[in-house]
Amino acid sequence: MSLKQKFREIKKLPDFLFYIPAKLISFLRYVMRTEVIDPEGFVSSEDAPAVAICWHNRLLFFPVMCPLKKRKKTAALISASRDGQYIADLCKLWDLETIRGSSSRKSVQVMGEAVECLKKGMYVAMTPDGPRGPRYSMSRGPVRMASEMGVKVLPVSVNYSSYWELKSWDRFQIPKPWAKITIVYGKMIRIPPDLTDEEVDQWREILRKKLNETALVTPEMEKQAQEDDVEYRAKKAAQRRKETSRK
Repeated sequence: MSLKQKFREIKKLPDFLFYIPAKLISFLRYVMRTEVIDPEGFVSSEDAPAVAICWHNRLLFFPVMCPLKKRKKTAALISASRDGQYIADLCKLWDLETIRGSSSRKSVQVMGEAVECLKKGMYVAMTPDGPRGPRYSMSRGPVRMASEMGVKVLPVSVNYSSYWELKSWDRFQIPKPWAKITIVYGKMIRIPPDLTDEEVDQWREILRKKLNETALVTPEMEKQAQEDDVEYRAKKAAQRRKETSRK
C-alpha cells in the first residue's frame, strides 16, 4: 500500500493538527483586505432560524468572515466522508456546530438533526452542490427543508478578487496573499409550503440563480463547471477501474 493510500485510510486526524491552520485562517482574515456586503442588514438582525446556502468552493473563509454571534447560532451540514471529517474538525475550532451526513448517507438522521436545530432558533448552513457536485448545481435539500419548516433561505458567498483553484471537483478556491476577501449576504428568500415535485425544481432554479448572483458566477463559469464535471467523473471512473484491476 502506497503512502497516499495509507493516508486515505485515516478517518480521523488528531485535533491538534487543525489548530495551526484554523488560527492561520483566522489571522489572515484580519490582515488581508476584507469587505462585508449586507444590503438587508443580516449581520445586525435576529432573523433566525433560517437555512444558509453557500457554494462548496467558497468555504475556506466562510466561518471566520461570519460574526461570532452568528457562528454560535449556526450548525453546518457536513459530509460524513473522510474529507468532511477534516472540515468538521476545523469548524469546531471556530465555534460552529456540525451535522454529519448528506442526501445519500444518513439522510433521515441529518434531516432530523437539522430540523431540531431550526426549532431551537438556529441557522443551518449547507453547500447545495456538495459533497460530490456538479459544481454550482442546486440540490433539493434547501428547498424542501425551508418549505417544510417555514423558514427563509439566505444565499451567502465569500468572493476573492484573485485566487488559486485546486484540481478538485469543485475547483476549491484559495485567495492569493494580496487578494480582497468579500462576504456577500444576499436577500432572504421565503419558500412556500406544500410544494409539488415540479414546484421544488422551480424553486431550485430560483435559488441557484440567486446564489450565482451572490457568488458572481457567470454563464461561462457555469458552462465550464459542466465540462469539468464530465471530465472529472470520467477520470474517477477510470481510476476506480484501475484500482479494481489491481485487486
